[in-house]
Amino acid sequence: MRPASRVAAYLVALSVLALASQSLAQVYQGKELVKAELLADANAIVPGKPFTIGLLLRMAPGWHTYWAFSGDAGLPTELKWKLPSGWKVGEIQWPIPLKTIDPGDIETYGYEDEVLLMQEITPPQKIDNSTIKLSAEANWLVCEKICIPGNATPQLELPVSTANQPANSEVFARYRRLLPQDWPESNAATPNWSRIGRDLRLKITSETLANYAALDFFPLPEQGVVVGHPTIESRNRNEVVFRIPIESSEKNLSSIAGLVVYSQHPNGEDRAAWRISAAPTVAATSAPPARGIFTFLLFGFLGGIILNLMPCVLPVISLKIFGFIQQAGQSRRKVLRSGIAFTVGIFAWFVGLALLLIVLNGAGRDVTWGGFQFTNAYFVLALSRGSFFQGIFATVLATPCTAPFLGTALGFAFSQSPAVILAMFVAIAAGMSSPYLLLSAQPAWLRFLPKPGPWMLHVKQFMGFLLLATLLFLLYVLGAQRGLEGAIWASCFLLVISVACWMKGAFVLPTASAIKRSVVLGLMLVLVIGSGIYFIGGKFRSSNVALTDSQLRGDWQAFTPERLQAELEQGRTVFVDFTAAWCITCKFNEANVLESSEVREAFQRHAIVKMKADWTNGDPTITKLLRKFGRPGVPLYVLYPGKNEEPIVFPEVLTKGMVLEKLQTAARRVAAQ
Repeated sequence: MRPASRVAAYLVALSVLALASQSLAQVYQGKELVKAELLADANAIVPGKPFTIGLLLRMAPGWHTYWAFSGDAGLPTELKWKLPSGWKVGEIQWPIPLKTIDPGDIETYGYEDEVLLMQEITPPQKIDNSTIKLSAEANWLVCEKICIPGNATPQLELPVSTANQPANSEVFARYRRLLPQDWPESNAATPNWSRIGRDLRLKITSETLANYAALDFFPLPEQGVVVGHPTIESRNRNEVVFRIPIESSEKNLSSIAGLVVYSQHPNGEDRAAWRISAAPTVAATSAPPARGIFTFLLFGFLGGIILNLMPCVLPVISLKIFGFIQQAGQSRRKVLRSGIAFTVGIFAWFVGLALLLIVLNGAGRDVTWGGFQFTNAYFVLALSRGSFFQGIFATVLATPCTAPFLGTALGFAFSQSPAVILAMFVAIAAGMSSPYLLLSAQPAWLRFLPKPGPWMLHVKQFMGFLLLATLLFLLYVLGAQRGLEGAIWASCFLLVISVACWMKGAFVLPTASAIKRSVVLGLMLVLVIGSGIYFIGGKFRSSNVALTDSQLRGDWQAFTPERLQAELEQGRTVFVDFTAAWCITCKFNEANVLESSEVREAFQRHAIVKMKADWTNGDPTITKLLRKFGRPGVPLYVLYPGKNEEPIVFPEVLTKGMVLEKLQTAARRVAAQ
């Protein structure tokens, strides 16, 4: 056999091996949900010559994965390539997805049965190896009635050659036909963007689109832009107008990227699409009226006052009241100085939090008022460990709460400019701190408080137990986020911290020698750093996140958009409790209203399905729904009377009478249908 023939045979053999790439499957309860495989459109790699590689996902019947923009629920598939140095990879080429509208008005974009996600890869001009192994880490979310995250690291080995031939032609051709096309020439289609209030309008004039019965707009918003459900506002011969609601704070947004999809039937096999890019932003044509802004700032001030009465901050507020009792009879200047320090602590936290929210919003992060920092287990751990710091501590505990007036005010503020957001947080801080500042400025009012005496020592000791109760609450939150293991390792770390504090109080005394103080301080430092590395950096970090399903009691079910859809499809009424383990207001409502015998009996009598949407760890799907309902955080309570009925939204603080009345109203609606 000639050398050239041997080389050709060798390349053919390698090509056969390459085309039989590694296929990995996601299995759940014995059922194969997703099978992942890498395919190439060429049988060999030519140095410097681009080729296309695709991740082929095959889903079990009834299950689906998601598009680049998943909609109201779900997450897009992600690919992280492990390529040799000097290789380049292009963006994912997403085929036109299917659009589904589930009960509860949940709109998603995704793929059923199978999808090929293609990317162009460019090898370097010089490759030393005779074969190259390509590998990618793939992560996806596959959903039916429940959603299950999946991942795989499929590999594909290809030979290096001076020439190559097409491979996997049928599957690549099929999915290339489903790729969106660039926007046509102006004589074929003319787009025109406009904005009215919070809505974008896209008017398209096209003779081509007039030939198709089904038209739609699939948005591709940038990070931080929250989009409602696009609809066709009007259609007349060769002209169609799409309305795209913008539900976030981008006041200067004048257009949005997306696909104009056309076919003879919705989600038809003949579907095609034109890709439209976002135009540069323009200045907003109008700003909110000043009167409206001041009204919402007043709501923020009133909400700040009411925050002092919310269950979240009562442990620290009781300590401040005790401080006022201690100061009764002292000089007016000292009382005022302490009150100002407490007020500055409150303002320091609120202003800092506002600036952080503005920065995160600008970076495209989905953030809310309702305790986004409490979704981080390390923040809760740090919180577990003077007047100024009492003020900060009180406001930290207040941030998981929303109070009457506060939800409305913050929902407005998050859709405004950074200046309005900052002003709103200052108004809330002013409302929360005003009672203490007034008491400090008018010490004569302190005469209505009990006079100081020996009894104060016992009260002071009792207040210590309240702080211990707060610590137990924070450990409960850690347990909800990191499981029992995480709470135990955090407790071990706190135990070492307490030993270090005892050592300082017992041995680092003014009468002790400098050598003794240095040795003790050195031992304290070793204890704290060593325990931090071992318990937090090692054990706590590796502890498993607790599973929320195992924490549900009674007849509550874990919320997923798919489960909500399934229940509404069967004609059932559904009540959804958006909650979190760190939200004390949520726990107060649950213990005193939702779990009361009267309300439980009403749920059973009306055959209402109860679901909990757990936001303890900041679930992004739940974050989207919170923003959709105009709420900055938990608690949120929504009653879905039926498939075609508008959902009923409850206020933050529940009463038994209110819940019983709404349940009866929903029952009457269902009976009328």
